Amino acid sequence: MQAIYGVHPVAEALKNGGKIEQIVLLKGGKQGDIREILEIATRRGIPVVYRDRKYLNATTGTSHHQGVICIYEGYRYASIDNVLTNCKSRENALILILDSITDPQNLGSLIRTALCFGAAGLVIPENRAASVTPSVIKTSAGAALHLPIVRVVNISKTIDRLKEEGFWIYGADASGEENLHHLDYSSHAGLVMGSEGKGIRPLVRKKCDFMVSIPMTAAIDSLNVSVAGGIILYEMTRSQNTLNRGGG
Repeated sequence: MQAIYGVHPVAEALKNGGKIEQIVLLKGGKQGDIREILEIATRRGIPVVYRDRKYLNATTGTSHHQGVICIYEGYRYASIDNVLTNCKSRENALILILDSITDPQNLGSLIRTALCFGAAGLVIPENRAASVTPSVIKTSAGAALHLPIVRVVNISKTIDRLKEEGFWIYGADASGEENLHHLDYSSHAGLVMGSEGKGIRPLVRKKCDFMVSIPMTAAIDSLNVSVAGGIILYEMTRSQNTLNRGGG
């Protein structure tokens, strides 16, 4: 069992319909903030218990739980097969591929951004990378419970699989040869974002069809990976939507 914490993530977990053991609330907490949680829990027949702050802190490992915890069966990763099956019904499917992102805050932010921009799924490696934990779910504001996330042994082989299914692969790099705004994103696309310190690994980089950069005017090496991911995902989806509407 694992614990999701925070008012919004717990509400999203309840709406998602996953198997939930119980809801734990802080004794004497603000009832107004948790009204929706109580209503959904009652409707679904999920037990609600009240505990002191010491218990909530110990269960979550943090004091930033907002007085509400959801005890659930554990995060379930999606399979690449399921994600690709869902992509078949889309004209321009977009998959975000994270190559060794280690900061849970960045992972959570990128998950939330990917969901907001309509990504069909997100891919992360099993080793030497952040995984989907309760803190990541909270950072993603519950988006991790709605976006299919695939955890794979080998990113390079997964990219090969995507290419077999008709995906073009775009790698993000501050020194990328291609200007973000000058590319055609009119087909299925996979966006690779590299680790915070070293960027995309050489073997994964070789698998990319294009290396794209964000044009900037300030003399700075690069943007934070979650900020850069948001900018690129916005441009890719904006371009796809323009093409779908018949724009130039």
